[in-house]
Amino acid sequence: MTINVVTWGTGNVGQYAVRAVLNHPELELIGHIVSSENKAGKDVAELAGLGEPTGILATDDIDAALALGPDCVVYTAHSETRMMEAAEDQTRCLRAGINVVASSLFMLQCPRNPSIAFLADPLAAACEEGGVTCFNNGIDPGFANDTMPLVFTGLSEYWTSVRMQEVINYSTYEQEHTIREVMGFGYPTDHDCMLFQEGMLSLGWGGAVHSVAEGLGVTLDRVYEVHERLPLNEDVTNGMGLFEAGTTGAMRFEVRGVIDGRDAIVLEHVTRLTEDIAPDWPRGKGYRAIIEGEPRMEITMDMEDRNGDHAVAGVIQTATAIVNAIPAVVNHTPGLVAAMDLPKITGKGLYRPD
Repeated sequence: MTINVVTWGTGNVGQYAVRAVLNHPELELIGHIVSSENKAGKDVAELAGLGEPTGILATDDIDAALALGPDCVVYTAHSETRMMEAAEDQTRCLRAGINVVASSLFMLQCPRNPSIAFLADPLAAACEEGGVTCFNNGIDPGFANDTMPLVFTGLSEYWTSVRMQEVINYSTYEQEHTIREVMGFGYPTDHDCMLFQEGMLSLGWGGAVHSVAEGLGVTLDRVYEVHERLPLNEDVTNGMGLFEAGTTGAMRFEVRGVIDGRDAIVLEHVTRLTEDIAPDWPRGKGYRAIIEGEPRMEITMDMEDRNGDHAVAGVIQTATAIVNAIPAVVNHTPGLVAAMDLPKITGKGLYRPD
């Protein structure tokens, strides 16, 4: 059975979500929603950087797009500074009886996390009203810190701690607003950016810690956060412009879940704009799950796109993590779900000889 899909957003993740939908044998793209009048009326292929026209024209008329009767909406619209608006967008689809997969409200990675009930409860009610399912996930927050660590703990005799790491150079991420205004790169190391305001790390990535705890059947005493920032030694210019020497060029943060007075489940990010900064911090180009116990396991997922770029590969994975889950989400009982609620998602049907 073909699943009809409307995509919403053609930004950093959205362009790859469009591509993933078009490439998936079980999915049929029937519409695309944009927020900009400048993009409305253009073939989605142009917006997603594809060579061949699709015949699907973007629209900024949300009602018209939803009236096409999709089985699922892939929602990747910007949400960092419009969280409640993004939640209302998803709610609108769910109430209309349309399933939603999304990367935008990544704090809903673990929808049963009590600290995000203000978001989860209305969405859950909308799922019940529309008789449909909603899944918010990606690569991180997402697969790299729920599915990957939980699967490998299944090889443990016992475990004593689980650490999920992202180690990535963001110089090619090219989401300038997020990099500068949300994360504070290019500002002084003590700048009061959104990311490091009290509680924001736990809001964004606490779901990863709660997801692993829930999957392992343990109760967290508390969750807290720490962070550190380092300045650039010299000016750096990339696709997002100039980042001056002395401003933030690397950051490391952790969201720590405590069990029995110990930091037992930890989400860690190490983010740089250059490879030479913070030489003593962990290095890599992807994700790790480090499981202490018997046996000790360190699982590394390095990735790169067809051009060798690991940051872009992570963006692609954010899109594919939700798009490839669409058949499972559409066939699931109604509700707000986490990755552990779904069957195993694979690349079935995605083989190509080249």
